[in-house]
Amino acid sequence: MEVKVHWIIDGIAEMDVETLEEAEQKVDEVLRAVIANNKELVELLGARAIQGKAYLPGSEDDIEAQEE
Repeated sequence: MEVKVHWIIDGIAEMDVETLEEAEQKVDEVLRAVIANNKELVELLGARAIQGKAYLPGSEDDIEAQEE
């Protein structure tokens, strides 16, 4: 039987940085290294995208306001 599984990995990284962009870049670098070192994520599990957005603590419900 052939089936498809849609999977999501969700996480929150906390770090001490100067800017939101720096935080996003650091996480991006680590995740890209994990993918590069674990080909199964792409070849077997079909990983297609990495997505994330930095925000300030306490502002989880108002992420759009951060973008302005």
